Amino acid sequence: MNRHSLLDRSDLEVSWHQRRSFLAAAAAWTATGGFTAAQAQLRSNIVELQGDVQLNGRRLLAQQTIQSGDQLSTGPNATLVFVVGNAAFQVRQNTQMAVERGDSINAISILRLFAGAVASAWGRGERRLVVTPTLTAGIRGTGVYTEVSTKDRGRSYFCNCYGTVDLTATGDSVTSQSEYHQSFWAETEPRNGRMLTPAGAINHTDEEMEVLARLAGERTAWQINGRKGQRDGRGYIDMKSTEPHPLQMPRR
Repeated sequence: MNRHSLLDRSDLEVSWHQRRSFLAAAAAWTATGGFTAAQAQLRSNIVELQGDVQLNGRRLLAQQTIQSGDQLSTGPNATLVFVVGNAAFQVRQNTQMAVERGDSINAISILRLFAGAVASAWGRGERRLVVTPTLTAGIRGTGVYTEVSTKDRGRSYFCNCYGTVDLTATGDSVTSQSEYHQSFWAETEPRNGRMLTPAGAINHTDEEMEVLARLAGERTAWQINGRKGQRDGRGYIDMKSTEPHPLQMPRR
């Protein structure tokens, strides 16, 4: 497994896609029509549910459907994998989030992450937002991993695993164009004059993003290109690239 470094996360949290229960659930999801059947309300859009998960303050059941406009929270050792429209999500334990409605119940306009972590793959479409206490990320078709620290007053970690993302944090901004995991911290106070700072690739894996992309009907950039880069958070697929992280380039 092509794993990034783990920081305050466990092996079990990044290996969820290898569990026998998930493999069976994903196979059943695909066999019964996947997100096409879920959009037509012929089945639930929950691919897998483990542990205590709350939907709008009540315990979530596997046969229910998560819609844009809902609020979700996961307890210790819980995990949730679901699909809304052409976007797929894996929600880590101890997470609090909301999915705000776009132009229908099957379209998410904003993912608000208050605490915890979410890996997500988004199909092509209108611009959507991922919002944390310290970060706003404008995305189209991309795969991202987002985490909000409970130890550091809401400091946020954001990895643009592939795609183009416009990031802003309290007046600081950058456009991230990534082929292989371009990572950022969104600070609670300036560090060296910046609210956005470079980060390494942590707490998620290539395989996780590939599984989520497949659930959303997409492929990752490294799958399309047939090769990967260095797991250093700079975002380049060429192993020999000497390009710096975009936040380390001279400001114009």
